[in-house]
Amino acid sequence: MNDGIRIGIIGAGANTKLRHIPGLKKIDGVEIVAVANRSRESGQKVADEFGIGRVYDHWTELVAGADADAVVIGTWPYLHRAATVAALKAGKHVLCEARMAADSREAKEMLRVSLEHPELVAQIVPSPMTLGVDAAIQRLIGDGYLGDIVSLEVRGNPDTFVDLSRPFHWRENREYSGNNILTLGIWYEAVMRWVGPAIKVSAMGKTFIPMRGDGGIRTTDVPDHVDVTAEMACGAQMHMQLSGVTGVGGTTEAYVFGTEGTLLFASGKLYGAKRGQEKLSEISIAENEIGGWRVEEEFIGAIRGKEKVKLTDFAAGVRYMEFVDGVNHSIKLGKGVSLPME
Repeated sequence: MNDGIRIGIIGAGANTKLRHIPGLKKIDGVEIVAVANRSRESGQKVADEFGIGRVYDHWTELVAGADADAVVIGTWPYLHRAATVAALKAGKHVLCEARMAADSREAKEMLRVSLEHPELVAQIVPSPMTLGVDAAIQRLIGDGYLGDIVSLEVRGNPDTFVDLSRPFHWRENREYSGNNILTLGIWYEAVMRWVGPAIKVSAMGKTFIPMRGDGGIRTTDVPDHVDVTAEMACGAQMHMQLSGVTGVGGTTEAYVFGTEGTLLFASGKLYGAKRGQEKLSEISIAENEIGGWRVEEEFIGAIRGKEKVKLTDFAAGVRYMEFVDGVNHSIKLGKGVSLPME
């Protein structure tokens, strides 16, 4: 392949239009040549907005076509496996929106097929919220700032009361979202970057708002509040509470506690304290260590052989989908589940 890369878009969702399409269009030698959306009409609207030359009636036609070297899959998780597998088998590189799949079985199939085509780039859009501090946290842990890691506390709760009038959302539909719950996979992906994976998980979850309007009444059993405890491979314990129904006083933050220090990620900033210090203080991060969003750049750089995918490869995606499945199984069974599940 020459340095020019032609991209096809399968499912131009919100993040695809906000980040992927503009990001790809900024890269020299990259051309977005085709789009397939949920309908011909919506696909044409995207094509008109971004100057895309061809609109396909169905995503399978785009995959089978010869006009794209790579595809960006921006659909809901229910289609990620089918579109990814088809694209890889058709010889096309894949950038797939998160979450990776509906469940870990689908994710493992995606990984297997990608390994059968090592000449192709296979990338999952990463969890973005900790990108600015990930490298600093990894360095501090590696330098012994925390000593031995003993526990993690992760909270992802809104600071406003639940909107009882909000219409039914696709993430509350298991048919579209699969086993994914709230920001469970997003947070766990970030935690894995810092301390590695979990080996056992125990969870309780509840759906406090089981019915919502959507031109009628729709029901859901996807939890809108979940508490997870996990045993980490590094020896630490983790507690994670995620909610869509808490009110004033909710917060989004992650603590990592060690025998010699504490780290806190909150509001995009990193705080820490060492033994002998009485309170947390903001940690200054060198400019060259501050990470950021470069998903599209990394995807194209990997295709051109200039770098390898780090955020996020399919193996990491499988691990967070195994965790998501473990949480779901633990909720249903009412007991702890070892990871990875068979």
